[in-house]
Amino acid sequence: MYGNDTALLVIDLQPDFMPGGALPCHQGDAIVPGIAALLARRHYATVVATQDWHPADHASFASQHAGRRPFESIPLHGHAQTLWPDHCVQGTAGAALHPQVDWSSADLILRKGSHRQVDSYSAFRENHGPRGERPATGLAGWLHERGISEVHVCGLARDYCVLWSAQDAAISGFRVRFLWELTRPVSAEGDEATRIALIEGGIDIVA
Repeated sequence: MYGNDTALLVIDLQPDFMPGGALPCHQGDAIVPGIAALLARRHYATVVATQDWHPADHASFASQHAGRRPFESIPLHGHAQTLWPDHCVQGTAGAALHPQVDWSSADLILRKGSHRQVDSYSAFRENHGPRGERPATGLAGWLHERGISEVHVCGLARDYCVLWSAQDAAISGFRVRFLWELTRPVSAEGDEATRIALIEGGIDIVA
């Protein structure tokens, strides 16, 4: 059992990110049993789950940009934006939290990516918007108010939403542990770059 100052963040464990889903992560299904078991042990007094929750015409979808294909990059609000297959559309089965996990221990379910013109990888801040800012989701304040000083992160995808969440958690003043084996990437080719980014951010990697 961890102390009351430690929270678990489970990032985007949703069917659309599983093999066969709209935006499959490499071996994304492999982490589901481990995360389900971790939650069942109830070792964390505070648990947060995030849920990608996009409108059907989200700006990050390649389908919204004529002539563009998934995984191409375009400029959006002055920053590079990866274009994705349509995924985690609000209200669809692919956007639900994974049905093989008991989510009753979650104290907060944070939906992100619901603004049509702004993507949202991190649990703590959206991506850059039209004003050039990354609006806060309010999670940092919510955790600080509960006396949380350390967060452990897991989920999908290792090289995008989990990485960005870990980085923003560190920037927000939390000690961060990255539960590497309970994450999977969109592409395993980026794992070395992810490790480097975590080390540079002062984030502990738990193998």
